[in-house]
Amino acid sequence: MTAVPLISLFDALLADLDGVVYAGPHAIPGAVESLQQLAGLGIGLGYVTNNASRTPAQVAEHLRELGAPAEDQQVVSSSQAAAELLASLLAPGARVLITGSPALAQEIELVGLTPVSSQDDDPVAVVQGFNPAIGWKDLAEAAYVVAAGALWVATNTDMSIPQARGIAPGNGTLVAAVAAATGQTPRVAGKPEAPLFHAAAKRLAADRPLVVGDRLDTDILGGNNAGFATVAVLTGVDTRETILAARTAERPDYVINSLTDLYVPYPAVEHTDGTYRCGTSTARVSGDTVHVHGSDGDLDSWRAACAAWWAAVPEAATASAPKLEWLSH
Repeated sequence: MTAVPLISLFDALLADLDGVVYAGPHAIPGAVESLQQLAGLGIGLGYVTNNASRTPAQVAEHLRELGAPAEDQQVVSSSQAAAELLASLLAPGARVLITGSPALAQEIELVGLTPVSSQDDDPVAVVQGFNPAIGWKDLAEAAYVVAAGALWVATNTDMSIPQARGIAPGNGTLVAAVAAATGQTPRVAGKPEAPLFHAAAKRLAADRPLVVGDRLDTDILGGNNAGFATVAVLTGVDTRETILAARTAERPDYVINSLTDLYVPYPAVEHTDGTYRCGTSTARVSGDTVHVHGSDGDLDSWRAACAAWWAAVPEAATASAPKLEWLSH
């Protein structure tokens, strides 16, 4: 491609949080420093998060505590998107059952709707967002209201969330419980839908934003849906193996180890007669096998493998993992 740092090809970075900037309460090594460098290059920064358990102001405060640059308006959350969606569909003052956090209830209030906590309050809609304190009674209350025919909006459907101790159940697992009980499906306001990304880019007046995330099914799919360039980072949920197997809609434009890789040139992938080369590694597809000359510890080998496999299977509606044969140089 070019010898300039990857990030210099863009005018803004739209960053996911969990698994990209931090895991649990702690920053991912190198992430804060990488975010701090953006301002000196004149590159905008926005945070796009599906986590609806905290307000944007609380998220920004946490980021500042970690040392990352963050103003409240730089954070765009799925709770805001859910509130805006409900406000567009309901009459002012309509009652909405909150299955989530006080932060979610606050966003509902800010758009002129009335948050309630029980079926007895006659809600006409349910909004469901992540809250680690949610229990069976909360999910049951949501199920009663959804089953009675109320509008149901989920902030997001992430099935897992990175925590300091590992991967934990996300809001999608809680939404799935209500769906299993009611047979209904919610409308989803956050990632992977495009409006969240468009709203973040608009706030930054960005024409060429780069979306960075650790999840193919939310961050990368959402960035692709928005028509933006996408980069998958290997500090969270998805791995080199799952990225290689990605379905077409969830394939990123770039793959990097961590945010620090934004500041080095991205290696070009060249191909000749079916052989794809990245750095000193090459990959070639034969049937359902990718033959890779290189080391499985070298990300260039995986970049070459992705280019070769994705060219061989350009239209994949579902994830499909090839066999891998590693060959020495």
